[in-house]
Amino acid sequence: MKSVAFHPDAESEFLEAVRYYSQQADGLGSEFLSAVRTAIERIAEFPDSGRPFGERLRRVIVRGFPYAVIYHAEGNDLVVMAVAHVRRRPGYWKRRA
Repeated sequence: MKSVAFHPDAESEFLEAVRYYSQQADGLGSEFLSAVRTAIERIAEFPDSGRPFGERLRRVIVRGFPYAVIYHAEGNDLVVMAVAHVRRRPGYWKRRA
């Protein structure tokens, strides 16, 4: 299993989304957090399971939410480049790659 690191901006947007969902309904932030963690655990174990997204990136949709985890593998590490809403500002995170 690969170790997982977040790009600093990806971590910030992830935490911002958790806060947003926490304000929407009791427990929703925790559900989002759990869904993203599940997606990350899966890609840490099976890094090629994400759909290719560009030349070196892959994408996994977060179950139950309109978000995707965008990542790439570097040696024994998995780098999460974005936890991106799939319908807002497409490609905003590309400058991180």
